Amino acid sequence: MYLIIVGAGDIGTPLIEIATAGGNEVVVVEQDPERAERAAQRFDCLVLQDDATVKETLEDAGAGRADALISTTDRDATNVMVCLLAEELDVPEIVSVVHDPEHMALYRRIGVNTIGNPQRLIAEYLYRAVKRPAIVDYMRIGEEAEVFEIAVADDAPVAGMTVAEAADAGHVGDELLIVAIEREGHDDPITPSGPTELRVGDLLTVYSASGATPEVTDVFGVYGDHDDPETRPEPDDEDENGGAGG
Repeated sequence: MYLIIVGAGDIGTPLIEIATAGGNEVVVVEQDPERAERAAQRFDCLVLQDDATVKETLEDAGAGRADALISTTDRDATNVMVCLLAEELDVPEIVSVVHDPEHMALYRRIGVNTIGNPQRLIAEYLYRAVKRPAIVDYMRIGEEAEVFEIAVADDAPVAGMTVAEAADAGHVGDELLIVAIEREGHDDPITPSGPTELRVGDLLTVYSASGATPEVTDVFGVYGDHDDPETRPEPDDEDENGGAGG
């Protein structure tokens, strides 16, 4: 792909690294001299030290043949102007960072794909890492739905069940789907079907329409705090008696 990346700051720099490592043809536009020089020395790409809000700059960057433009500056006003120019130059795919959520509607009106405030996304990720450390990675879809990775624990209700048996038991279904399984000894992920067994230690990629709530993670043996006491898993006899030493 031929990519134009606007901005070589905190967001743009790792993006440039990923894009160049992926074998793409990358042109970076960065107005700050130090950042531009640093990007030119570090990455195998063309760097233009110029103002991306000027149409001629994007033309010099090759907008006429670009597959996509990604604007990553720390100012929404700059990103909007860059996106409008990219649209005028018929760049097929235009993506931008959005710092102020109130500006989301503006980006949508001009037909730009957006990534929300990156600082908030990082903060949410770090909070999740503390609150639910068993969840390896996650991605939010819409208001509530999430895709996340979680390992099957020893005492998980689904451990040892097939996918079909887990569905019959009401553990999974239309609202909770197991999308993929990473298993020790398998080089490639397993695409599960009805007869696929769910084993302890399997790393599952899961879609949940209600998100990674405690009620959902309980299914995989990761027991969280429940707002509703009635939804907590029943303790076993040992727990009821105060444990082995009680």
